[in-house]
Amino acid sequence: MKRGTRPTRAQKILIASKKFSPANWLVTDESKESLTIVHKQTKTVKTLKKLG
Repeated sequence: MKRGTRPTRAQKILIASKKFSPANWLVTDESKESLTIVHKQTKTVKTLKKLG
């Protein structure tokens, strides 16, 4: 798995819109249709679908 990076402003808005706290998540992968994030403490992996 790739190392997570801090989310950008646009990514923070997407993460917050899905009811997650952007301060607790790191971004590992981003594509046109999805954003993959990893929790900082628990290492839980989530894939968020982008709208549009």
